[in-house]
Order: sequence, then structure tokens, then C-alpha cells
Amino acid sequence: MVEDGGHDAAIDSLSTEEWLSCALRLVPSSLEKAKEAKGFRGKWKMIILKLEQMPSRLSDLASHPCFSKNVLCKEQLQAFSRTLNEAIRLAGLCVKEKYEGKLQMQSDLDALLGKLDLHLRDCGLLTKTGVLGEVTLPSAVAKTSAEPEVGIHSNIRELLARLQIGHLEAKQKALDNLLEVMKEDDKHVLAVLGRSNVAALVQLLAATSPRIREKTVTIICLLVESGSCENWLVSEGVLPPLIRLVESGSAAGKERATISLQRLSTSMETARSIVGHGGVQPLIDICRTGDSVSQAAAACTLRNISAVPEVRQALADDGIVKVMIDLLESGTLLGSKEYAAECLQNLTSSNENLRRSVISEGGVRSLLAYLDGPLPQESAVGALKNLVGSISMDVLITTGLLPRLVRVLKSGSLGTQQAAASAICRICSSTEMKRLVGESGCIPLLIKMLEAKLNNAREAAAQAISSLMSDSQNCREVKKDDKSVPNLVALLDPSPQNTAKKYAVSCLLLLSSCKKCKKLMISYGAIGYLKKLTEMEIPDAKKLLERLERGTLKSLFSRK
Repeated sequence: MVEDGGHDAAIDSLSTEEWLSCALRLVPSSLEKAKEAKGFRGKWKMIILKLEQMPSRLSDLASHPCFSKNVLCKEQLQAFSRTLNEAIRLAGLCVKEKYEGKLQMQSDLDALLGKLDLHLRDCGLLTKTGVLGEVTLPSAVAKTSAEPEVGIHSNIRELLARLQIGHLEAKQKALDNLLEVMKEDDKHVLAVLGRSNVAALVQLLAATSPRIREKTVTIICLLVESGSCENWLVSEGVLPPLIRLVESGSAAGKERATISLQRLSTSMETARSIVGHGGVQPLIDICRTGDSVSQAAAACTLRNISAVPEVRQALADDGIVKVMIDLLESGTLLGSKEYAAECLQNLTSSNENLRRSVISEGGVRSLLAYLDGPLPQESAVGALKNLVGSISMDVLITTGLLPRLVRVLKSGSLGTQQAAASAICRICSSTEMKRLVGESGCIPLLIKMLEAKLNNAREAAAQAISSLMSDSQNCREVKKDDKSVPNLVALLDPSPQNTAKKYAVSCLLLLSSCKKCKKLMISYGAIGYLKKLTEMEIPDAKKLLERLERGTLKSLFSRK
């Protein structure tokens, strides 16, 4: 037997062809011994079947163009030879019936079967899937000036191939080496990564070894964060094992699996699949009990999922509303609170039942408290905007919504100010409410907002002012502001990009009863704009134009 003679150095010095000859000699010997074995006939029959497949697999391997150029072939043949020697040894013990115990021998034969299965599978993988061709570095290429990078890529291909063949310990070593390469510079790995490599990584997520699962999910997390391979990962079935890791993995495994799902869930199709694979409840559990990083990643994933309208009720059925409100109040990281507010905004955007659920769970109070932070967030204002139509006027006033909206208009980002202006439009459903909003001091802030760079923000401000001006007191407040007329006239611009023009016309029409305001409108060029808007059939543009032109004619006659 090969391993009974010579030293390790002598064994290592054998060429790939010599190892092939050795394996081919051992196959008939092992078959002969296996057929003579006594006892465990069922086991030996299965072993014989495996051994009979060996010659054809070895022939396939030997006939591959890259056979003698690749170290993986030599390693496979060495492993074959060790296993064949083991078969001969165990068969000899069974022939003589000299083994320590039946249970031990049964265990040894099971292990032998496992090794033979692995060798046959690995040999087929090497010869039929193109792994050898991918891994082998052609000598012609090695001589070029790009040798260092080509060599690096070849080494990485070999590491990736080792993820698909061999026993778990060998795969774990390959994972360790691959992880080191990726942490140093992942661009080389991404340059050579193929779909079969991604499939191998996904399979390792279900390995029996917790360490292998943890290292694999670390690599997958790095791949996902690099923005590569998301489609391959999902199509190769990465979601179910990631969800299992979120549910029952180690602390590090849970964190990396959750971060991976966070990135993958940005695709609406993948977000639906996460729900379909039962991923919502494990993510909700992480929000309840996970560490700060995992909690933020889970909250972000659920935020992404909540953007899919048809799954919102399913999220609510799993208890997401209460969890997001709790996060809003006590989330460890600011990011967790922001994701919770965004999730509540999505949930309440189109479903009245979910709005009532958020209100009954105390969501309004939590969102208002969140607004009291140093930087009011657009998502919280947006969620409140969705909810105000389902809340009575008395509650809106007693909870202190109006002072918060004024604060947002004063110091919030432009997006947050836009959400606040939209919320004001929603709450102005009665004359009394319009008066209270006007008295809160928001009108000058909305007039200033008409100068915003973003069209959507200007439109929201103009719409809010238009709504408020139906109250006479608010109308007088707008008249008093020196910037109101020039800012509103500027919004008469007939370009298609300007969506605020109809609200500007409405506001200016209400101001046109004031002579001073009419003169200002004319001086800022309103008539020219209105002629174009009249042609475009913008509501009330013709009416406002006629009023201004009458005023112009009267002034001409008075001069004469």
C-alpha cells in the first residue's frame, strides 16, 4: 500500500501521473478485498458499487486537458489513494473477522462510504463543471507582463474551487484564506467570482459546522455590501439559510445575516421573497432583543419590506406596528429610530386599518416625541401627515402637533419642511382648524418656502397657503408679507416642471381684491405669465388675468 512505504517527502515528490497509476492499481485490489469481506454485507455491497465507478471517474480526470497542470488533480488522487488503502485495510479486518466491535466497524464503514461518495462527487465536479479550466493558469499567460495580477486571480480561483470539493475541514481552510483576501482587497475576488462559486457559498450556509456557517455568512455579507452578485445569490437560494441564521445563528452570524438581508431587501421582488420564506418574524425578534447593529439592520430590512404595498397587512399581523413604535421610543441607535419612523410612514400611507392600529398603539405620541429631537426627520413628519386625517381636531391640538410643524418649517431639512406643508394641507379640513394653523405662525414660513429650489417643496407650500387663505384672517396675514406677491408671481411660470402654478393662481386671485397687491402682481410680470396660463387652461388664470387687465386699463384712463 502506498502509505506503508517511504517518507512523506518521497510521497509528495510523486507526479500527478504517478499518483494516477497508484490509484488505478489500488482500485482492483480494493474491489477484490471488498468482495471477500465477511459480515456487513449491505455496507460492503454499497462500497463495491462505489469502487466500481472509480475507474471511469479516474479516466475522465486523466483525460482532462488541465490534468497534469493543476494541483487539485494531484490532491484528489492522493485522497483517492488514501481512501482505497483504507478500504483494503477494513476489508482485511472483515475477512479475518478481527475487529474491535461491530459498532466501531459499522461506523468505520459508514465513514468509508462517505469518503467514496465525496471523491466521486468531487471528481465529477472537477471534470464536468469547468472548475479545472477556471483554476488552471495557462503557461502562455503566466509569461505576460500582467503576471502578478493573473497569478492572484488564479490563486483566488483555486480557493473558490476548494469551496466546492473536499471535506469540511478543507473547505473551512479555504474560507479562512478567502476571507483574508477579501478583507485586504475584494476587487480581485469579485473579478473572478462566478455563479458556481456563489452557489457553493450558499450551500455552505447550511453546513453542519457553526464555524463554517459563520465564516460563509461573513463572506456573503462582504459580497452583498460590495453591491455584487445580489441576483446570483437570490437565485441560488440564499434567502432561506440567511433567515435561519437570523433565527438561530450565533450573535456574529445573526448580525451578518441581517445585514445581508438589509442590502438584498432593497429589491422589491426580494423583499416579497423574504416575506414568503418566513423572514418577517425573525427580523421582528431581532428588533426586540438584538444588539444595536443587528437591531438597526433588521429595522432597515423591515422598512424596505414595508415599501411593498401588498405585504403591509402581513407585517402588521406579525406585530410590526408595536415593535416599530417601541424602537422609535427606545432604539439604541439613531438609525434604528429613523428606520422605524420610515416603516411607520410606509405602513400608514394607504391603509386605514393600519393607521388606526398605529394610533391605538400610541404611535402619534411617539412620533411627536421623535420630532422633538435635534434634527426633525422627514419620515416622522410624513407618518404624521398620513395619520392626521384619522385623528380628531381636539387630539391634534392637545398633542401639540402645530408647534412641532412650525418648528420643522423653521429648522427642518427641505424634505422635512415639504412633509410639514403637506401635513398642514391635510389638517386644514375646517375653518376653525385653518384659523388655528394661521395663528400658530406658519404662514410667513410657508411664504419663504415658496423660494425653495425643489419644485415639490414649492408646490407643497403653495398648496398649503392656498388652503389657509380661504380664512379671511389668514388672507390678511398673507397680504401683510412683503414676499408673498413676488414669490407667488414667480410660481406662475408656465413651464411643465412647475407644478405649483395652479395654487399660485388661486392665492393671487384671493389677493387681487387688494389694489396694492394687484399693482405688485402687474409690476412683477403676472400678466405675461397669465396669458400663457390662460392658453393652457389653468383654472382661474383667465379670471385673474381679466382683473389685472381691468386694473391696467383704469390706470391708463386715469392718466389721460
